Amino acid sequence: MINKFGSLHLSGVLAVVGSALLLASCGNHRAARVKVPPAPPVTARTPSQNEPADELPSRTPAQDEPIADQSSSVPGATEPAAEVIENNNGAAFVETGLASWYGPPYNHRRAANGEIYDMHALTAAHRTLPLGCMVRVTNVRTQNSVVVRITDRGPFIHGRIVDLSLAAAQAVDVWRPGIAKVKLEVLKTPASIEQGGRWAVQIGGFGKEEAAEKLRDHLARRYHSAEVLAFASPTGAWWLRVRVPDDDKHRAEEIARDTRTSQGGIFLVRLD
Repeated sequence: MINKFGSLHLSGVLAVVGSALLLASCGNHRAARVKVPPAPPVTARTPSQNEPADELPSRTPAQDEPIADQSSSVPGATEPAAEVIENNNGAAFVETGLASWYGPPYNHRRAANGEIYDMHALTAAHRTLPLGCMVRVTNVRTQNSVVVRITDRGPFIHGRIVDLSLAAAQAVDVWRPGIAKVKLEVLKTPASIEQGGRWAVQIGGFGKEEAAEKLRDHLARRYHSAEVLAFASPTGAWWLRVRVPDDDKHRAEEIARDTRTSQGGIFLVRLD
């Protein structure tokens, strides 16, 4: 405060300095980062090798950005090396079921194909279609459609067939309701859908690590030739991945059929 002689009281100076320091400290506040154990990678391996944990699973749900072109291809996406259309009684491969979407906390984490997931790109997760597939997804009710590239694995919830990125979910009216019935049509795929591939079984999620470890130990004793890995998802749930020798599909199917769990679900998943 300035007195009648034009001088500045010392208390006024201290108040101004204190306010400035308070504002500076608020402006420098940063949110804490929490490290989450990653999922096992999906690269080929033999059961005796140790797998580096450098990939995260796709699984269950920043700033607003305009949605990319929804009419045809994905901007900047890498096209599959070969165009192979699977046929089913003369028609392209078609699947109908529930779609959901995922964004945070998976955004900017590594997807199953090794890329960093961007929820604002037109991509999707599917449990069994080859990675790199180009797929048209159509909302059965609104008939809005979008073409996405399969880059990730999921959804690991029974009854759902595809997890869309945020941008794709907005394009086909899945974002606000959370789930919607869709028709999925494969347009291009770099590998056969019905033949070949590398396969595993994914089990979960478990609310506690102890429950996952208990089942992991049981499966490791039961299937000596399989490799059973436990890992946490970004949401905090725990999962198991069972990999059989040569990632053989028929052997993975047997384990999925013969395994029981009181928590979560059991899913056959393609790794490539």
